[in-house]
Amino acid sequence: MLEKIWASHAILARPDGATLLHVDRHFVHDGSANAFRKLKEKGLSVRRPENTFATPDHYVPTTSRDAATQEPHRRQMVVDLDANARESGVAQFGLSDRRQGIVHVIGPEQALTQPGMLIVCGDSHTATHGALGALAFGIGASEVAHVLATQALWQTKPKTLRITVDGTLAPGVHAKDVILAIIATIGAAGATGHAIEYAGSTLRQMSTEGRLTVCNMSIEAGARAGMVAPDDATFAYLHGKPYAPKGPDWDKALAYWRSLVTDAEARFDREVALDAAGIAPMVTWGTSPESAAAITGRVPDPAQAPDAARREAIERALAYMDLKPGTALTDIAIDRVFLGSCTNSRIEDLRVAAKIVDGRKAVVPAMVVPGSGLVKAQAEAEGLDAVFKAAGFEWREAGCSMCVGMNGDLVGPGERCASTSNRNFVGRQGKGARTHLVSPAMAAAAAVTGKLTDVRTLMRP
Repeated sequence: MLEKIWASHAILARPDGATLLHVDRHFVHDGSANAFRKLKEKGLSVRRPENTFATPDHYVPTTSRDAATQEPHRRQMVVDLDANARESGVAQFGLSDRRQGIVHVIGPEQALTQPGMLIVCGDSHTATHGALGALAFGIGASEVAHVLATQALWQTKPKTLRITVDGTLAPGVHAKDVILAIIATIGAAGATGHAIEYAGSTLRQMSTEGRLTVCNMSIEAGARAGMVAPDDATFAYLHGKPYAPKGPDWDKALAYWRSLVTDAEARFDREVALDAAGIAPMVTWGTSPESAAAITGRVPDPAQAPDAARREAIERALAYMDLKPGTALTDIAIDRVFLGSCTNSRIEDLRVAAKIVDGRKAVVPAMVVPGSGLVKAQAEAEGLDAVFKAAGFEWREAGCSMCVGMNGDLVGPGERCASTSNRNFVGRQGKGARTHLVSPAMAAAAAVTGKLTDVRTLMRP
């Protein structure tokens, strides 16, 4: 897949190995002000505004759609995006647009993301879009400016890594558990310099939204991109969406999309295999996504680490997380729950969590932040908001919210949060915040028990 998409987008190759690639889709958000400023300073305009799409997500308030409620700096970021989009002719899903949401949710939702495309965004979780058979990756601020001005980007082709997961996931085990198990297996730097292609019967059985979750966290294993070959599930997901091809164009696109699958004789630079039967509901205990274990496990003992460097890393993580070696993960009390982020804020995520929450009460503060206005509307149409509200959850507006801690939604110093987001770095959700990454089902279980809990003990027939 990587080779096929790369070759079809190559414009020019340099002797040093870098390739100038055409960019099909460029997503920008409210952190892109510097890139637009660079264009203005150089007297340049957006070269292909019809291929660029904007939405505010990182800095937006989730308590209200009124930007005036924000702290001045955050409000200005949203205002600047609106002004830049209008001046450059870039389509924007703004705060007054019901389609607004997290950039990595609305791209697939609108079918702006399609198989075979090369997609970039100034955000590290752009790999999410690879779940639809695209080559997608995050870029830096200067690269954002370059793409805005040229609709192209210099890149060095990554190596290839195929991760195959075979078998059927047990009840209570979800896509988030799969990717956490993968990262725990290969490490946070295990895919550095590679593009991952996820394969195997487990991925084929997984919904498109589940695949989006898996690809979303590819960067947490160090990968440049994460991809899943498009199949009938992909095509069904895209069909009829606003930006999907229509009529004869659909048939033409479908023929091309079917050609993107990796050929049987293709060889990868590396291969990794996991058995789905060995994956349990997962939770992180440390300050890296690789510091994850089955909920049935215990906090590791640094003394049992394989080397001094790993021992010191575990000791630092446990000190920050205020955890004792040997503690059962199910004995860890939590202070709050966050259900949202570009990893787990889609309608399937909310359905899974609502099923666990239904008829129960949250015993700690908990919030649900849908990934887009359309996800929010669909959840409300299905009555999921009523389920969450009855359980004592906050029902918020769309945005990145507590995942990134730059919009006013914060975990307090020393507080412990069960979160469906993608990063548990030191201070990620706020200064001194302690984050445990979990699936939506596990987040729901934590909310109604007040501790990290094996969701399988709460599941109903």
